[in-house]
Amino acid sequence: MADEKRKNRRPRGTGCIYKRGKIYWIKYYRYGKSYLESTHSDQESKAQRLLKKREGEIAKGELPGIYFDKIRFEEIAEDYLTDYRINQRKSARKAETYVEYLKESFQGIRVTEITTDRIKKHIEKKIEEGKSNATINRQLSALKRMFHLGKRARKINEIPYIPMLKESNVRKGFFEYEQFLILRNAVPDYLKPIVTFAYHTGWRRAEVLNLTWDKVDLKQGIIRLDPGETKNEEARTVYMNEELLKEMRTLHSNRRLGCPYVFHHNGKPIIKFEKSWNAACREAGLKGMLFHDFRRTAVRNMVRAGVPERVVMKISGHKTRSIFDRYNIVSDQDLKEAARKQQIFIDSQNESRMVTKQLQSAEVPPLNP
Repeated sequence: MADEKRKNRRPRGTGCIYKRGKIYWIKYYRYGKSYLESTHSDQESKAQRLLKKREGEIAKGELPGIYFDKIRFEEIAEDYLTDYRINQRKSARKAETYVEYLKESFQGIRVTEITTDRIKKHIEKKIEEGKSNATINRQLSALKRMFHLGKRARKINEIPYIPMLKESNVRKGFFEYEQFLILRNAVPDYLKPIVTFAYHTGWRRAEVLNLTWDKVDLKQGIIRLDPGETKNEEARTVYMNEELLKEMRTLHSNRRLGCPYVFHHNGKPIIKFEKSWNAACREAGLKGMLFHDFRRTAVRNMVRAGVPERVVMKISGHKTRSIFDRYNIVSDQDLKEAARKQQIFIDSQNESRMVTKQLQSAEVPPLNP
């Protein structure tokens, strides 16, 4: 025992290795303060590597890893939710949902133990539960954000590699005009103007339901949203077409005094209407359609009408090209129309070729007998 102590003795202020029972411990110093840390191992080589790592961190001016070992998943998750709250992000509820899903795999675990391998096991578990790649990726994005916030707050030393899944499950639902009319007739009266507005503008559900009369200028036929009132935090101006303007004037003439909302139910803001929506879709023979399908419908209709895509993005509120492309979906009708136009072009080419041949043959003088 005495020989072992002499073996591990170092000059004052430097680290050393020693045993407690069968487990090796290390001792090191930072700014004159000593730190004791268990290696949780009975192998001296592991203790030597850990001591070297800690002394290297201190030499670089970094906090030794023992600080980070104290941080657990719940702390960085709460910091993530706090960041959403103080920045008043509109998707705070979704953030809370992502945290709940992540807790199933990481609750009570030290952040330093959330490795790439452990993250992959979480992914496998969610796939087995039938979660879509898009849903899993939103959870992984939340976890990645937690780590980056933790790194910024010096609660995390290293960010593990977080693999993302390929998203090929892009929804392709949209309404043809006849379907829109059938559905509008099937929904309750208070939802009819909402359906009309969404069909023409492609606005997000929350943007539609939260619209207030102070944003509507019926004289100029304009609707304006200020920065911070949209998901992408950018201002938006929409000029209403004739049908939408007529609908808005009718709503304004019948508006409920004291209620600031354009769309309401008996003077109260509309929050949920899933039951009424699903019942109307079944009645209209459109089971499985989503309110969000109006968004891609409006985008497709405006592009079909020849509206420049950058203008469509301004109206619908798409900030990035990659997301816009997911909504600008080509339908079977578009493909049929493309084939029809292609055939017209080919026929015109054939017709032109035949005319050219006829002209050429007419110019050739007949042979002498």
